[in-house]
Amino acid sequence: MNPDIPLQLLGGITAREFLRDYWQKKPLLIRQAIPDFESPIDADELAGLALEEEVESRLVIEHGERPWELRRGPFAEDEFGKLPEREWTLLVQAVDQFVPEVGELLENFRFLPSWRIDDVMISYAAPGGSVGPHFDNYDVFLLQGHGKRHW
Repeated sequence: MNPDIPLQLLGGITAREFLRDYWQKKPLLIRQAIPDFESPIDADELAGLALEEEVESRLVIEHGERPWELRRGPFAEDEFGKLPEREWTLLVQAVDQFVPEVGELLENFRFLPSWRIDDVMISYAAPGGSVGPHFDNYDVFLLQGHGKRHW
């Protein structure tokens, strides 16, 4: 990949500019980074993955048993029906390893060294859902597939 070609994914800047000016330095918001993006997996399929023993998943519930309750999967199917209508988030790790179409998303990021890329985590948030205040010890690209979020 030519690092001097502007990329829509990066808002029209080049990979070289991104790595020099933004990577591990400051956030960058790009609206419509992938125009007309349609998620290759819906909320029900994501919840289905969270039922599987070999899939790492977790639920974050605001105002659960504690102000921020964390539950680790795998989950029983009936557990999703018991969730409140609002203020919870399901996170599923390594979805790219189970859904090939999700893995194809990584092709958009080949301007990065492969050793910097771990997996594609997908989250689903009910209205008002969040993972709460936290710090990530790794680099993150967020791609919003559905809904609205105040960033």
